[in-house]
Amino acid sequence: MEKLYRILKFMVCIGLITAFLGCAATQKQQSTGQYIDDSVITTKVKAAILEEPSLKMLQISVKTYNGTVQLSGFVDSAQSVNKAGAVAGSVEGVKAVKNDLVVK
Repeated sequence: MEKLYRILKFMVCIGLITAFLGCAATQKQQSTGQYIDDSVITTKVKAAILEEPSLKMLQISVKTYNGTVQLSGFVDSAQSVNKAGAVAGSVEGVKAVKNDLVVK
């Protein structure tokens, strides 16, 4: 009977360890809090770009991962590329901007 309890305790411990490791964030995955923070940053960057009259929001895609904002899409001039990067970088919470905008 005591051996059965030891095996049961061991199995419960293994189950708990597996559950905790499954919920931990890795470098390739974000925790729920990080995902929400990045969603808020993405929304703020999109709003800032939309407020800028020289930029066309529909042509610029914004994605955020761990505070790094990636801009992609097409703009009309090199000046617009620089302006979009500056606008994105000025938003609170943005750690870095990866500007992949292309002049068409």
